[in-house]
Amino acid sequence: MKTMNTDTWTRRGINFLWDEGAFSRLAEPSQVLSLRAAIQLSKAWKGDLPANKGRTLAIAGLDLCLDLMTPEDAELWVDKILHPFLWQFQAEYDGEGALVFWIPGGGRRLAMNPASERYSWRCAPPFRERSLEIGRLLLGGAEADLVRIMDQALANQDVDGPAWIGLHHPRLS
Repeated sequence: MKTMNTDTWTRRGINFLWDEGAFSRLAEPSQVLSLRAAIQLSKAWKGDLPANKGRTLAIAGLDLCLDLMTPEDAELWVDKILHPFLWQFQAEYDGEGALVFWIPGGGRRLAMNPASERYSWRCAPPFRERSLEIGRLLLGGAEADLVRIMDQALANQDVDGPAWIGLHHPRLS
């Protein structure tokens, strides 16, 4: 399993973050967009991004969208709406911007199979026994490049402990 102990994720790539402290240092509340507003923004990108001195698009609400749908509907929505949005962001900012999804409790909702190192999203009730394959759905199968974001300020760097604050993917291919 790969880890990242730098702040590169704040300026590049696609990121899933659940640490409140890291998120508050990255974006002020007024700079965080709802997922709906971010998708609207993608129809006419405007130069600098709203957070982190113009280098980051911070988005809230992905977890709620996934939780409000059946797993089948969520997979379809990710394929038809979210995945094209990720590609558009990447094409527009060409590795010079970070897309950060704020996912409170994400460390408990994202699970990794240790044998395959594949990540899944644990669905909310009433579908708690099911999960969505994050690597296949969001990353187009490019899970091999997914790394755990580690809080460099914490002494205990256990990859499953409190230092694990998010996931980072450098670029979809």
